[in-house]
Order: sequence, then structure tokens, then C-alpha cells
Amino acid sequence: MPKIGTYLIILCLSLSACDRNKRPFVISKIKSVAKLATTETVIDKTVVGTKTKKVLGLIKLNEANFVAYTEATVKTGIDLGKLQPEDVEIEGKEIKVVLPAVEVLDFQYPFDKFVVDSTILKDSWVNRFDVIDYEEFYRKAELDIREQLQYTGIVSATQDKTRTMMEGLLQNLGYEAIFISFKETEQLFQPVNLEKEE
Repeated sequence: MPKIGTYLIILCLSLSACDRNKRPFVISKIKSVAKLATTETVIDKTVVGTKTKKVLGLIKLNEANFVAYTEATVKTGIDLGKLQPEDVEIEGKEIKVVLPAVEVLDFQYPFDKFVVDSTILKDSWVNRFDVIDYEEFYRKAELDIREQLQYTGIVSATQDKTRTMMEGLLQNLGYEAIFISFKETEQLFQPVNLEKEE
């Protein structure tokens, strides 16, 4: 006659197999809401430009200044297509999910949003800004936005929005104890060299 211990082992194995069988279903449900796990942020940036004209490279002859207003739109989110089976652990009514890192899904910094404030523009016949100057300041401003984006709070805002959405989804699937974490976002943008090629 089988012992009670044997029944318990069989029961535990059955429950474990049941939890493993739920995992593909849960993963497919999470992946199906991929487009909802996004945050769109509009960043306004003021660009201040200075151009100095010197004689013999030493004596400052004239200085021109301008201020321009720019706008970048950044969409960040979680690529739920990267979710792996090992990122989901299920035990009865408890579920632990490790979501992929936050990343930039779309970045727009249109040049037509680069608007020079004509009331602050200061140049002279000796030293004037041209299209090449404006383009260079525009490029540097874009690089600065890319480098600073990591520190704006956009990562934590995207994680908070995604966590709230995922908790609602998993509660609807019947889970009572939900633990959601994220893989580390090392950097939102890979280093980009926006300097002009010689």
C-alpha cells in the first residue's frame, strides 16, 4: 500500500506540472499587450548658440548669439516579445515576472521644430549665423538629449506604467500574489557620434 509521502510527492509533481503548463498561456497573454506598455514623452529644449569672430585667433572682434527652441518626442517601452519562459515563475496563485529592460522604441527630433527666437538673435555684418551653424547646434542639442535621457525619470515612469498594467492583467487571470521586476536598463541609447564626418 503506497505511503502518504508518496501521495504528497505525486501531488507536488502534478501541481508543478500544472504551473508549468500555465506558463505558455500567461506569456502569450503578456506578449499580446506589448503595444500598451509604452510611454510617450515630449522634451522641450532651449538651445543657446554663440559664435565668436577673432582676429589672428587672439583678439575678439565680435560675438553673435541666438536662442532657439526645439522639441523631441521619445517613446519608451518594454519589448514584451523578448520575454523568455524562464522570466515567469508560477506557484499556485503566486506569479513572479521579470520583464525586459526599458528601451527607446521611437525617437523624433524634427528640424522643423528648431525655431530661432528672432527677438534674442544678435549678430552683425561681421559675424552672422548661417544654416551650417544652426545645423551644428541642432546636432549637438540632439546628442545632449540622447545622453541626458537616462537621467530624466523616463525609465522609472515607464516601469511604473507597465507594472500597473501588468498587475491588472495578471489579477484578471486569477493571480493574487504578483511580483513584477525589470531587467536593468544600462542605457537607453547606444553612444552615437553625431559629429560631421571629415
